[in-house]
Amino acid sequence: MVKIDAGSTLKHLRNRYRLVVMNDDTYEEVVTFKLSRLSVYIMLSTIFVMLVGLTVALIVFTPLKYYIPGSNLDYKSARELRQMKYRTDSLEKQVKYQTQYIDGLQKVLKGDVAMKLDTTSIEVPKEEIIGN
Repeated sequence: MVKIDAGSTLKHLRNRYRLVVMNDDTYEEVVTFKLSRLSVYIMLSTIFVMLVGLTVALIVFTPLKYYIPGSNLDYKSARELRQMKYRTDSLEKQVKYQTQYIDGLQKVLKGDVAMKLDTTSIEVPKEEIIGN
């Protein structure tokens, strides 16, 4: 079993490297960076933490949180949504009844209604005369 020496690992992380960006046509050095594995690790970790922090802040402090499925709305908002749903349902029914009523009135005014006459006979009882 190979033991990893903490001192040698830290030494490998601190070894210095040079990153050179060169112009391909003239071989002129454009930018030179002196890096170590540790500095690259710290830089990438910092960028990752900042991106995660910005994403979380964007979701928490803006209305984007309402677009996330399964996000819990507070009790007041849920109750208001339920009340609005009931109100819109009743308004839809009312509009449906009104359109049916208006359509019926228009048919009657135009004379398009085919009326069936009730031909059943009704037997009305005669009043009994009560003698004194």
